[in-house]
Amino acid sequence: MADDRPVPLDEYPVHQVPLSMKHVASGDRNAYDRCIFHVFDHDGRALLILGLGVYPNVGVIDAYATLRTGDILHAVRASDALGDDRMRLVVGPLRIEVEEPLRRFRLTCDDSISCDLTWTAGFPALWEPHHLQRRGDRLTLEGRRFVQAGGVSGVIRAGGEEFRVDPAGWSGTRDRSWGVRPIPGEDGGRLAQENPAEGFHWIWCPVRFEDRFLMVITQEDADGYRTLNDATLVRPGHRDRQLGWPRSEISYRSGTRHPERAVVHLGDPRKPLELQVEFLASSPLAIGAGYPPADDWQHGTWQGRAWTDRRTYDMTAPHPRAAYGVTDHSARFRLDGRTGHGIFEHGSFGRHDPSGFTGFDSVAP
Repeated sequence: MADDRPVPLDEYPVHQVPLSMKHVASGDRNAYDRCIFHVFDHDGRALLILGLGVYPNVGVIDAYATLRTGDILHAVRASDALGDDRMRLVVGPLRIEVEEPLRRFRLTCDDSISCDLTWTAGFPALWEPHHLQRRGDRLTLEGRRFVQAGGVSGVIRAGGEEFRVDPAGWSGTRDRSWGVRPIPGEDGGRLAQENPAEGFHWIWCPVRFEDRFLMVITQEDADGYRTLNDATLVRPGHRDRQLGWPRSEISYRSGTRHPERAVVHLGDPRKPLELQVEFLASSPLAIGAGYPPADDWQHGTWQGRAWTDRRTYDMTAPHPRAAYGVTDHSARFRLDGRTGHGIFEHGSFGRHDPSGFTGFDSVAP
């Protein structure tokens, strides 16, 4: 028999529907609530990605940390049964503490990756566009997200290396999202069979400058039809500025879809702007971090109670699945005479007519 007594969060006036905070309003098994943090230096020596997710309708909480240094990717992943205290963001050796909502967080891991970091927002959180995807008539993804950038201080250790992290030479970004998002274990049935995926092209790009924050998002179908579009400049004390219809020019490494250079055209015809991208370090989210199409662990999957897994990946070796997932690149950006740092998250797989890719096996010449 299920234990349906009140949980600690029920004491607070935060309810949106007449249910305990133990439950979500949707009965969809793919309901989720999660976050991701990026911590990276400005020279490309290290890229740490740390995240935590809750999947209430399958009873799972999990978390991960990956650290790219040189040609090595270290990874720690943990999963457990979801408990009643939703304000305790701890899974195995990984912990996220909300010290001041929307402002300051403590990120810790005590395992093969060791870190103790204070992540401090430099700008107000910014809503991203409401994200919807369907397969045929089935709603497969509906997410509400906000994004933020700031500074980080503390220490990171792994593989005999130690990095002293300070806001002068390091930056941080984060994304917070919830809603419905596919997790493994569900047969797509007729709608998946009759609506096969042809192609997907994605850019998610938060950039921290000294006095402003820029967010760019685009998602396109195989024929270039755009289903997400946003370019917003945040300046404290000013109204947010919309920068039109972002248009990206990406040069890929020959024989791959790995970006080597990129320019994002922003602004309006009266004052066009160019966001120049210099790539520093790269971390495919399908390697270590549990994003599709990872074959060793994916978010929301039941691994049993108190599961922890550690991996070290040689990034000079071929990882075929990485080509069909999203990769996070730390990068140096230049815009209108200013230099900033952030993440250029990119995935392009299947057909994408504007890029000249004709199918899943198509690569740059």
